Amino acid sequence: MQLVSGSFLFLVFLVGIFLVMSIKVLNEYERGVIFRLGRIIGAKGPGLIVLIPIVDRMMRVDMRTVTMDVPPQDVICKDNVTIKVNAVVYFRVIEPNRAVVEVENYLLATSKLAQTTLRSVLGQVELDELLSSRDSINHRLQTILDTQTEPWGVKVSNVEVKQIDLPVEMQRAMAKQAEAERERRAKIIAAEGEMQASEKLAGAADVMAASPISLQLRYLQTIREMSNEHSSTIIVPLPMELLRPFIK
Repeated sequence: MQLVSGSFLFLVFLVGIFLVMSIKVLNEYERGVIFRLGRIIGAKGPGLIVLIPIVDRMMRVDMRTVTMDVPPQDVICKDNVTIKVNAVVYFRVIEPNRAVVEVENYLLATSKLAQTTLRSVLGQVELDELLSSRDSINHRLQTILDTQTEPWGVKVSNVEVKQIDLPVEMQRAMAKQAEAERERRAKIIAAEGEMQASEKLAGAADVMAASPISLQLRYLQTIREMSNEHSSTIIVPLPMELLRPFIK
């Protein structure tokens, strides 16, 4: 009787181990790539997955978008300026079978590929283009990475250049360039103002030349404005137009 009881307990224990090894539960964002005796039979999930113990082996693959920071890279631009640039890559697995079979570690492979691609692409552009056309450079990086990771079943959705660290000497040179540009714009604006003022004065002179009485009215108005000033000495200008009849 004890022998039968012990055998029954042993059988229950084996059944429990069998259930633990054969039943797997996958979340909504997970897929399980099943290998049977070393041969892939496909991806399953989400939900309840039943495996054959010892025969089947499952590898979980996360299907969510991964946000990966690319470490700062030392880059020499096309105009021989050394900068330090980092970026962020957004990608996700769209084909679990290829992500497991075609590459050993798709996370590590994508990270290394992003680093080399970042150095290669930024080395072909000048610093001014990198600072002013960042959107086009991001699109170029995304296109190259997406093309190269497609055989792995990985989709690169976006690449963003985060920060560009410039040498101190370059920062000073750019500050001087910006200051010189502001001074140039200020001088151009002042010159345009002087030109407009001269055009207005020329128009006023033409009006006064056509009507001499307007000059006398302006002269009287000027004297009135000067008389309102609180000063002990007043210099009254005498226009030559008033003395011209006497000179003749």
